Amino acid sequence: MSDQNEVNGEAIQETLSPVDNQIYVTRALATQDEIHRRVQRANAAQLSWAAVPLIERKLLCIRAIDILMSQKSALANELCWMMGRPIRYCEGEIDGVNERAQYLFKVCEQGLSPIHLAEKAGVTRYIKREPLGVVMIIAPWNYPYLTAINSLIPTLLAGNSVIMKHSAQTPLCAERLVAAFEKAGMEKGVFQYLHTSHDNTLACIAQEAIHHVAFTGSVLGGQKVEQAAAGRFMHLGLELGGKDPAYVRSDAKINQVVDTLVDGAFFNAGQSCCAIERIYVHASLYDEFVAAFMQKVLQFKLGRSNDPNTTLGPMVSHLAAQNVRAQIQEAIALGATAHIDEALFPLSQLGTAYLAPQVLTEVNHQMKVMTTESFGPVIGIQKVSDDDEAIALMNDSDFGLTAAIFTQDIEAGTALGDRVNTGTVFINRCDYLDPALAWTGVKQSGRGCSLSILGFESITRPKSYYIKHSVS
Repeated sequence: MSDQNEVNGEAIQETLSPVDNQIYVTRALATQDEIHRRVQRANAAQLSWAAVPLIERKLLCIRAIDILMSQKSALANELCWMMGRPIRYCEGEIDGVNERAQYLFKVCEQGLSPIHLAEKAGVTRYIKREPLGVVMIIAPWNYPYLTAINSLIPTLLAGNSVIMKHSAQTPLCAERLVAAFEKAGMEKGVFQYLHTSHDNTLACIAQEAIHHVAFTGSVLGGQKVEQAAAGRFMHLGLELGGKDPAYVRSDAKINQVVDTLVDGAFFNAGQSCCAIERIYVHASLYDEFVAAFMQKVLQFKLGRSNDPNTTLGPMVSHLAAQNVRAQIQEAIALGATAHIDEALFPLSQLGTAYLAPQVLTEVNHQMKVMTTESFGPVIGIQKVSDDDEAIALMNDSDFGLTAAIFTQDIEAGTALGDRVNTGTVFINRCDYLDPALAWTGVKQSGRGCSLSILGFESITRPKSYYIKHSVS
């Protein structure tokens, strides 16, 4: 949780750690004048950066990632305190940064190469991929390095300059990224960060020198970004969350499914845009599945994030925990059964960010826990009679980021995946971003694409060349 205050006439941002609710980071907020200067600096620096050959841009980015990896332990510790993930898992995010960056380095030449068309007598034709200019990346707190790197690496490789605005909950991430790239040799102005208010962020988007915005956050935040950019016909990439479903078919092997789905639902305290938030189980497996799922969930250790024995940390704030509690209470009032006694997790208390995991059955789509993004450690499990009912329920959502199907029949599972309105279909997997696949969503999960070779299209524009070799 973060607060904005004023000290000696200067606006400041205070980041409260969910671990102990104490101030962890204090930063001055940039004024509109400061923001304007940085945007102009980025605009000027972009021209020289775009003129650098791709191979040199790539080598500089490789050096920057190597620098980040050398700081993995320190970055992980900061992550733990800023957003509350258990320390035992924090280095994994930095490893993920490296995995995604290395793949993008591997495919960048192909992704950014001109498209040469078939020979035509006396004519050469090709399509170049031109950088857009200044790109603003607005990154969230829940996976602050991973979400940033998805856009940052291809954006810089393509020859754009970047202004990064991280969540007020994780301001150090933007600082560490910029420092790594500058240490690697990047010219000042090509990659900058901003700490500023929501209003000033929107004002920045409206500036003529901003040519693209890559935003990861809430639906409401995405709407505000669209409004700020209205009338400018600029590029927008919006990843806005999900209510991701999983379907356990009658032929699934429960012992191979439960571990995956418990992790998919509760890792990072459920605070992932592609976390599993609702599970549909065929009636023939339902009772056995719920029993096995419960047994696994009860093994979590809710504790302070800096304790290496903790496997489930606090949510990002007490308000976030309060919102999830409200969904649970509403579901129970409407007839759901709660399977976990909160007393089994003594640290879980009202008014704090600590919340016990919860499993709900006897749920339906009249309950918010099955239709509204929870973004917390709660899961609803609903019984279904067949594939058709499962698909209908999976599609009964305002979101469409990912969907998971668990089955031994890959052909049948793939055919069901074709019927789900979603950006990514997982078969026997969930809650994972393969950097070789396009990361995209439908409906209120947003629009645009990052990662994969297709991700380079969103941060470049096509420029066509028609060259006639004779003027006669």
